[in-house]
Amino acid sequence: MLKKALFAATALFALAGTAHAADIKEFRVGIMGGENEADRLRNFACLQDHLKKEFGFEKVSLFPAADYDGVIQGLLGGTLDFAELGASGYANVYIKDPKAVTPILTTQQKDGSTGYYSIGLALKSSGIKTIMDAKGKKLGYADPDSTSGYLVPLTQIPKTTGMANDKFFAATQFNGGHENNLLAAYDGKVDVAVDDSSGIGDFKDGYTSGTFHKEVDKGAVDPNKLVEVWRSPLIPNGPLVVRNALGEEWQKKLAAFFTALPAKDYKCFTAIEGGDFQGYAPVKHEFYNAIVDVRRQAIGG
Repeated sequence: MLKKALFAATALFALAGTAHAADIKEFRVGIMGGENEADRLRNFACLQDHLKKEFGFEKVSLFPAADYDGVIQGLLGGTLDFAELGASGYANVYIKDPKAVTPILTTQQKDGSTGYYSIGLALKSSGIKTIMDAKGKKLGYADPDSTSGYLVPLTQIPKTTGMANDKFFAATQFNGGHENNLLAAYDGKVDVAVDDSSGIGDFKDGYTSGTFHKEVDKGAVDPNKLVEVWRSPLIPNGPLVVRNALGEEWQKKLAAFFTALPAKDYKCFTAIEGGDFQGYAPVKHEFYNAIVDVRRQAIGG
């Protein structure tokens, strides 16, 4: 009898911790920092509308965090239900609480790959043609929780230069996100900026997706004034994650919703993803094991 009572109590608590469709009045979406807030809210407005229509939520709230950590803390603290993270941001969440979120999907590039690159960009007028030319210069990072804007260049540039970044460069600095980092290089405040890019397509278009593409697309930078001076190995595209307290039912519902979005509204899909992608592909935690290991070794978590 005691075992039956304990089992029943355990089952009751498990159900209490899982959100069913009828229980969610407000769905809270975290939007990573790195681009100005007005642009992020405008790009995600269509997603807000689609989520309301598809699931009948009374309210879909968008939370454009000032930096990556704002979204990470929201997921860990249970104040956000969904977000798209970079691989390093996801690793940060997983290291702090492996049971906080579940990755459900990742983006696919136009060539079908599920990876992207960190690229180093410099002004053509600087005379820097490769990362080796930047010795004794200033390197700009995006955000401490960025994969392409910090973790990967922190660990991979030294494999080319033979020196730790804080030794090879005269100085390194964070510039408050990917957009600000690229603009810092464009304005001559740093000599090289590292940012995210699909690395496929034409340089004159800023490639097909990523920060460089966004800035070229909206006319904020002229690609003819820039040069790519470094490129990382392929990085796993970041995951769309769902807070585990919502339960498996919502993970499946949201995976199906986002998988269908590119065909349903490609303009909205490209707006929230910041470029031309093929669509979404299923993903599991194991896809990010290497990034979790690198983050643990390089900067903890």
